[in-house]
This record gives sequence, structure tokens and C-alpha cells, in this order.
Amino acid sequence: MTRKIILDLAVTLDGFIEGKNGEVDWCIMDAEMGFDLFLNQIDTILYGRKSYDLWGQFTPDGSQSDAEKEIWRLVHPKEKYVFSRTQKGTDHKAIFINDNIPEEVNKLKNKPGKDIWLYGGASLITTFLHLGLVDELRLSVHPVILGEGKPLFVDIHQRINVTTVRTRTFSSGVVQLIYHLESRPEALR
Repeated sequence: MTRKIILDLAVTLDGFIEGKNGEVDWCIMDAEMGFDLFLNQIDTILYGRKSYDLWGQFTPDGSQSDAEKEIWRLVHPKEKYVFSRTQKGTDHKAIFINDNIPEEVNKLKNKPGKDIWLYGGASLITTFLHLGLVDELRLSVHPVILGEGKPLFVDIHQRINVTTVRTRTFSSGVVQLIYHLESRPEALR
């Protein structure tokens, strides 16, 4: 059985994954949401280079809650792959992929292990959707409207049908939507 690629991220009610200056201070992290359970379901994280530079080696300081510190403790030991046009090879914490994305991702999916988290950013998400490489969407819709920022989906020019698997509402007001992707881009059928 192949591993699933799961796009799991927080999004605002108006569809942004970051504010206009990259802010994510609107993102609610509470234990009720069970993010630690998701992190135990995966053993690999896929990043775009900018996302990796910002978050791939993030270390919480004293201002984060114990729950947030625990999340980062669970994130850092995962195997990390970074998709970059410029950076090559490996560093001591990640392997860089520069081309042949479908082949490289399918190799990862066919390796033994747990599921794979497509962390993002937006252009990597678009690439994976265009290539039909996303198996599941787990969107945690936060009760905030930013008005501007970085949108979740950009440059999607074909229909992608999804099936609702589950919805959950948390006391914080966050609604988690889980979908499986039904259709793949024509080029991959």
C-alpha cells in the first residue's frame, strides 16, 4: 500500500494561509484539535524552499505554549524534503529535490513508512495539485477574515473534484475539513 500525501494546513475563512506580511498569528493551536495525532501519522514532510527556510528548522522560544513546543518536538525528527530550483544536495536536516518531481514523489510514496505531509508553500501546493500528487486535504478553517494575504490556491485552472471524508468543529471555532481528491489532471490519467 502506498503512503498518502496529505496537505494539512490552517486557512482563514477568506482562503488565506498567511497574512500580507507572512503573519500567522491568527492560527489557533490547541490540544483539542489533535495535531499531535496527525504528526504521529506521518514520518516525512515536504517543503518548498521558502517555507523550509521559515519553518523547517524553527525552534520555539519561551513565548510558545507547552502544546506548541510539543508540536515542534514532534516535527523536527521527521524526514524532510525541500523542493527548490536553486538549492541542491542535502544539508544536515533535509534532502533537496530540484526536478523530476513526479518520479521523486512516487519513489517516496512507494517507500515503506507512514503518510507524508505536504507542508507547502503555495507554489508547491499548486505544483502538486497540477501533477495529481495530493491524496488528501486537511484544512483547518480559522474564524478570521484577513482581507488580504497569501491565498491557499493560486493558478488552478482545472476542476479537481473532492469527496468530503469528515468535518470537525472545535470549541475555538476552528472547523476542520478533510477531503479525498477524486479527479486528477487530464495529463496524468
